[in-house]
Amino acid sequence: MALAKLKQETERLYTVDEYLELDRTSEERWQYLDGEVWMMAGESDEHGDISVNLIAELRFQLKGKDCRVRAKDSKIKSGGFTRKVGQSKKGMFSYPDVVVICDDVKYHDKKKDIILNPHVVIEVLSESTADFDRGDKFTRYRMFNPTLTDYILVSQDKPLVEHFIRQDDDNWKLFVYIGLDKSFKIESIECELKLSEIYDRVKFSKKALEFLEEIANIK
Repeated sequence: MALAKLKQETERLYTVDEYLELDRTSEERWQYLDGEVWMMAGESDEHGDISVNLIAELRFQLKGKDCRVRAKDSKIKSGGFTRKVGQSKKGMFSYPDVVVICDDVKYHDKKKDIILNPHVVIEVLSESTADFDRGDKFTRYRMFNPTLTDYILVSQDKPLVEHFIRQDDDNWKLFVYIGLDKSFKIESIECELKLSEIYDRVKFSKKALEFLEEIANIK
C-alpha cells in the first residue's frame, strides 16, 4: 500500500454506501475500516520501484497461467456486510500494492471495481502503514478472504520480506527472508521471487547496510 494518511479525514463514521459513493466519485483513492475512511497519499521512490519490480516479475512468471496480477488501483472487500445492508458501518475496503487473482475474478457488484477473491496480496511497508498492514488489515484478510493463500510484506528501507502462508488447518505460518542473495517461492501460484529483483534500483541507507552486515556476522 502506498503511503496513506492514517488519520481519519473527518470525525463522522461513513456507511458502506456512503464510502462507495465517495470512493467511486473521487479522483483520490480511499480505504475504509468500520466506518472510518482514509485518503491514500503519494508514494516514495523506493515504494514505487519495489511495486513495479514485483508486478513485472509476477506478470512474467504468470504468463499463460490461470492467475493474473493487478496493481494498486484494485480494491478488495473484506467482510462485514452484504449488498443489501449498505447502511452498515462494518467491513474493510483496501487497495493492496499488488494482488494476484486466480481463475475468474469475482466482483462485489456490476461496477466490477471491488474484488472478492484475492489469492496473493503483497504490501510494500512504509513507516505510516506498517502497523496497520501487520495488524487490523491482516486480521480482516484472514477472517473474511478464504481464497487468500499468501500475504507478503516487503520492507522498503532494507531487503527484508515477511511471507505469511495459510496452512491446511487455516492457521498461518511466517517465513522471513533477509538479504539480496535470498529468494522465496510462492507455491500456490508457482512463482519464485528474488530479493535482488524486488529491490532493483533501490538504494539503501547506511543504516540499512549496517543492518545487513550485522545479520551476516550473526550467520
